[in-house]
Amino acid sequence: MDKLKIAIQKKGRLSEHSLQMLEECGIKFSNGTGKLKNESKNFPLEVLFLRDDDIPYYVERKVADIGIVGENVVLEHNREITILEQLGFGGCRLSLAIPREEKYNNLNWFSGKRIATSYPNILNDFFKKNGINADIEVISGSVEIAPGIGLADGICDIVSTGSTLLSNGLHEVETVIKSQAVLVSSKELSDDKRQILDRLLFRISSTKNAAENKYILLNAPEDAVEEICNILPGMKSPTILPLAIKGWCSLHSVIREDDFWNVISRLKKAGAEGILVIPIEKMIL
Repeated sequence: MDKLKIAIQKKGRLSEHSLQMLEECGIKFSNGTGKLKNESKNFPLEVLFLRDDDIPYYVERKVADIGIVGENVVLEHNREITILEQLGFGGCRLSLAIPREEKYNNLNWFSGKRIATSYPNILNDFFKKNGINADIEVISGSVEIAPGIGLADGICDIVSTGSTLLSNGLHEVETVIKSQAVLVSSKELSDDKRQILDRLLFRISSTKNAAENKYILLNAPEDAVEEICNILPGMKSPTILPLAIKGWCSLHSVIREDDFWNVISRLKKAGAEGILVIPIEKMIL
């Protein structure tokens, strides 16, 4: 039987999250560390552990059928592959940063300057789009030290918290792109592998929906039900069950966590009591 081959980062910020996502999809692997590949025990999937920069190439060359990689890497390497899904983890941004003592007003600061980066293609496109003529110094690692050693006037690098920039005397001034982990695919898959991929995408969608939503239960007087139903931005209509106390009922619904915090005060004002918000393990739409 055909197995779908998926490439994920061998080590780094996306590796653990990628394996966790597969585990949440109910896909189990044999134990073992230091392996270059691993096969699932209960799903036709084989994992290849690769350097993140190599993943788009291996998917393009069909060594792997699909891969999980940062969107920034996909855009930089511009391979003949397809982005199937944004996965909601590994969020970061590719940003321009300059020495902390430098005064910054706008992008024109970079005109005529030397900028160090590991993402020359993305940066070159960004500068062209904004009419900036700058020299790009390509560095494979430790970009943040370039201004301090006199190699460049500023940098363009991946930023998550900004702490690395601060520790190197830099401050972030412009966001070039925002990025997150994405699932990419070869443009040519057999029918059998396409069917396996569809099954995997269904599981990923179910776990993503569960992570973004919460199950909400609350008690309310019957005369407040209509107003509360209008407040809840959940799925279709809430389930309404009578309580043992006459004139009261329990409402059950699904709500995005962010929406809940936006409407909590309105729910309480409308008469909602005993509000419970519960994680959802899987959510099938």
